[in-house]
Amino acid sequence: MENTSLQQQLLEAGVHFGHLKKKWNPKMLPYIFAEKKGIHIIDLNKTVECLQETAAAMKAIARSGKKILFVGTKKQAKDIVNESAKKVNMPFVTERWLGGMLTNFNTVRKSVKKMQSIEKMLTDGSFDSITKKERLTLSRDKDKMEKVLGGIAQLGRVPAALFIIDIGHEHIALAEAKRLGISTFGVVDTNCDPNKVDFAIPANDDATKSIAIIVNYITAAIAEGLAERQAAKDEEVDEMTDDEKERKAAKLQAEAEAEGGRGGRGRGAGGPGAGGPGAGGQRRRSGSGTPGGRGPGGGRR
Repeated sequence: MENTSLQQQLLEAGVHFGHLKKKWNPKMLPYIFAEKKGIHIIDLNKTVECLQETAAAMKAIARSGKKILFVGTKKQAKDIVNESAKKVNMPFVTERWLGGMLTNFNTVRKSVKKMQSIEKMLTDGSFDSITKKERLTLSRDKDKMEKVLGGIAQLGRVPAALFIIDIGHEHIALAEAKRLGISTFGVVDTNCDPNKVDFAIPANDDATKSIAIIVNYITAAIAEGLAERQAAKDEEVDEMTDDEKERKAAKLQAEAEAEGGRGGRGRGAGGPGAGGPGAGGQRRRSGSGTPGGRGPGGGRR
């Protein structure tokens, strides 16, 4: 029943419309239902299957706490991708794919840090001493960087997966992901090669409605995965609270005892150390006295 309603929604959104027959990629044949007025029609049964499979895989990635990078720089996809990625707190690229964003990640990360430092300085008043023109130049630079790198500002390491709208348009991102062995998920139209991505969703990648319905479905799956992860964490905290508390208390006590022991040993060593010479002196004197007293004490002999 759920599949039927999903199919209906996809149909209403125009997900089944492909490209002109002359633009098709023969590798898309398994996903094409028919041809009508020179346009290929995508088989929505296959779309539903692939969509559910992709959603399940993405949910698992989200549950494991890894990041999925959303990529959609097309005019029709920009706003949808931006909003959806922000909802589930995932990184995104909607302006322009910088060459080397994945393969040269360390350098891109430096640019992100520079952007964040400028932002921080602008807010905390570090730039009050510089001229107005310099401040304006820096803020413009920051805005430019924000536009391109804003979506990946919180991405500390290379993402676990890429979700791409129109793999033909984002071929550089796809090539970089492949090179690094990153999992790829993509919306694939009739003019693309579905074998280029690990999980292909055959669908219309040009209509805003079509992009919106697919991205929203995937986002909902990711949100479920994140919620499950949070629930598991909460349960773990509830179960482990007492044990953890006991362990922490024992650890702190052991540390305190160790500190005390070290202090005591220090003092103990200091004590004899201070009285050492005296004691030594006494021992020597008594020692020298004893043989003196006992030596000739041939009384024993």
